[in-house]
Amino acid sequence: MNKCEHTFLPNFVYSNVRENPYHHKLGESEFSNFVYRDHEGEYFRGLWNEEAFKRIAPIHVEVGCGYGDFLIHFCNQNPQVNFVALDYRFKRGHQVAKKLITAIDKSKSDKSDKSDESGHYKFLRAKGERISYLFAENEIDNMYLFFPDPWPKLRHHKKRLFNQFFLESLYVILKPGGRLFFKTDHDGYFEWALEQVKLTQLADKFKLTFHTHDLWQKDIDIVDSEEKIFLNSFATKFEKIFISQDIKVKALTIETLKSTLKPILKPTLES
Repeated sequence: MNKCEHTFLPNFVYSNVRENPYHHKLGESEFSNFVYRDHEGEYFRGLWNEEAFKRIAPIHVEVGCGYGDFLIHFCNQNPQVNFVALDYRFKRGHQVAKKLITAIDKSKSDKSDKSDESGHYKFLRAKGERISYLFAENEIDNMYLFFPDPWPKLRHHKKRLFNQFFLESLYVILKPGGRLFFKTDHDGYFEWALEQVKLTQLADKFKLTFHTHDLWQKDIDIVDSEEKIFLNSFATKFEKIFISQDIKVKALTIETLKSTLKPILKPTLES
């Protein structure tokens, strides 16, 4: 195993948590209904609907939610989805948690809504490498991985999240027909991702259902696929900067080959 793989192991321990003020802020009572820190989220493995959300619904996961742009928009558009967002940064995580309190309409005035007051979203201060400890087999419907750190230097490639070990974990936790949606502005990382999907040990677990080197290109002669329509129906703040600078956004979608069944829910992302 290479040096980065300790994060995939059972004995991994989060470090530097006692000294960080934002870690303590995330533990304050105003966030107690929807924020879990470090290993706390692992308690709900296999129990997210029953214990955390207290309702049965499709579960979607975003790894590396950044400042919460996609998270907030998606949750507002899809209240019927139970959404789990992960990010590892301390300060940024606290900023996302504060946004969630006011940015997502919890429909408290709708007396017909019997869902738990903590809403249909949870935020985890956690690492994406831990997905197999956070979620059980066949527990997740879809996952989103948008603009992860590309770690461009060759000696840092082992730190890239989109790798064999992550995909092996992803295959286990996704339901039959479950999908991963991926975006990046980095050419090298995109080629790396395509290569990972084609690895022999993964070839019988995933199929590449969509990929493009320019998500935002306008070509009237090409009929847009379902995946492309979904992926370019919303752009984060930084994605808009890339577009304005003519930096091509690369994207792909992979689907599990557990069966030919589709996920229970096909979400909408109306702008």
